[in-house]
Amino acid sequence: MSIETNTYDVIVVGSGAGAMLAAARAHDLGLSVLVVEKSDKYGGTSAVSGGAVWIPNNSQMQIKDSFDEALTYLKAATQGLVAEDRLLAYLESAPQMVEYINANMTLQYFPCHRYPDYYQHLPGAKPGGRTMEPMLFDAALLGDEFANLRMAYTGTLLMGKASMTATEAHVMLAKEPGWMLQVIKSLGRYYLDLPWRLKSRHDRKRGLGNAMAAGLRHALLERKVPLWLNTPFESLITEGAENKRVTGIVVKRNGQTLQLTARRGVVLGAGGFERNQQMREQYLPKPTNAAWSATPPHNTGDTIRAAMDIGARAELMDWAWWVPSIHVPGEAAQTGLFAERNLPGCIVVNGKGQRFINEASPYLEFGAAMYENHARSGSAVPAWLIFDGKFRYNYPMGPLMPGQIQPDRKAWLGKVYWRDDTLEGLAKQIGVDAAGLKQSVELNNQYAQDGKDREFDKGGNVFDRYYGDYNVKPNPCLAPIGKPPYYAMRVDAGDIGTKGGLLTDKDARVLDESDRPIEGLYCIGNNSASVMGKAYPGAGGTLGPAMTFGFRAANHIAASK
Repeated sequence: MSIETNTYDVIVVGSGAGAMLAAARAHDLGLSVLVVEKSDKYGGTSAVSGGAVWIPNNSQMQIKDSFDEALTYLKAATQGLVAEDRLLAYLESAPQMVEYINANMTLQYFPCHRYPDYYQHLPGAKPGGRTMEPMLFDAALLGDEFANLRMAYTGTLLMGKASMTATEAHVMLAKEPGWMLQVIKSLGRYYLDLPWRLKSRHDRKRGLGNAMAAGLRHALLERKVPLWLNTPFESLITEGAENKRVTGIVVKRNGQTLQLTARRGVVLGAGGFERNQQMREQYLPKPTNAAWSATPPHNTGDTIRAAMDIGARAELMDWAWWVPSIHVPGEAAQTGLFAERNLPGCIVVNGKGQRFINEASPYLEFGAAMYENHARSGSAVPAWLIFDGKFRYNYPMGPLMPGQIQPDRKAWLGKVYWRDDTLEGLAKQIGVDAAGLKQSVELNNQYAQDGKDREFDKGGNVFDRYYGDYNVKPNPCLAPIGKPPYYAMRVDAGDIGTKGGLLTDKDARVLDESDRPIEGLYCIGNNSASVMGKAYPGAGGTLGPAMTFGFRAANHIAASK
């Protein structure tokens, strides 16, 4: 088939994990497929993510799980906001989707046996095994296409250079036995790969979201599925007045407007609207800023608006996959704080100097708490992360590597971090109430003595402790703050994408305002309203559904006549 053909069975918009998985699956079911991507790189937000997928009851789990336990947990987490048939569809197909990948692609997934579900207090939660991640992927298999991969953020690489799996990263961050050997092993693998070092500064072995994106792109190359970069979506093509059917899309390519025909279906997998300030102002809580997002700059909600224009229904538009984030000068996206908040010896306060949440909480709940507290105090967006010289020396925080490895960068002083020899001086610099901050630090230090946070129970469950310091007793998430100099970092209400989008059924078909499927139109990932509702049940709770419903969409298209 010529790459310039304008008629296909299936057209997929976007090149994130869900989009590329849907394209590969559709091809394997005998359909002709085209993938179109707005930007000059493939992989989307998936490529800069952790690459994990949340797959309850997967066949590789060491902890006993069951369909019913997973359903109990999901129903408790989603609180009745998601149709049960969508939850059932996810739990049924997620393990099948991973088995399909492992059986048919070079990309391979394995379980993180000790990575807990996020809501340990809910019935059906598990202390590990449901989250799966990709093995390191050899980018040499991509050939020239490696240059078009959206590269991982430097903060997800060891020393900004070497790739690692999430399991390896956990061992190093928590300083578990063997952590230094893991550091040496990962850096050694990178530096000793001499033939590749002569070709590229980027690690040949890709990890996390880069492994996922590279592996799925390799699957498309093996299948000869065309992927057009620099091809922004413009609109949907429909036929019929009352009962519309989507028959294709309009794109811009090489300066020309093209009409592309999809005989069997269009799959929208182009992400959310987090980079569209106008849509953020319209839908999300205030204050809001597209610059706070930790995602690439291309997700502007074009496909969401186009589908709404033809009568599609949208839900959850006032929610995002919140993550506290930090601005770094010169970076196109902010740095998300995913795990560092669990480490002992740091607190987060509002403008009154008061803590307002367990710092080790899941990042979605942390962002939501920022807005909830801001509504009451008027001073939690932004919030401020506080730690001392001992923490600075021993641990990373956002873009800052531990001080024993990377001394303070003078150019970042007053921009990325603030520093003072006293808490009072630090409070004055950042405009936080000094008395409130002093009291919050004193309480933290009291809690650290016996390991019990009496306000927010930081470190009180297995999820909190997963990224705590293994060597700190009795609570790996609590340590006193008292060694000058004192540091502060501004924390914005960031995100890793919006949660709201087009409402779909159990097969990813887009529904109209009357809850009827719009024939020929499918939607997955952050382009759709999340099957997780307002919850984030575990690591991989975004990408797992994106890929699973991409899998189901392809199955449904192939079975439809």
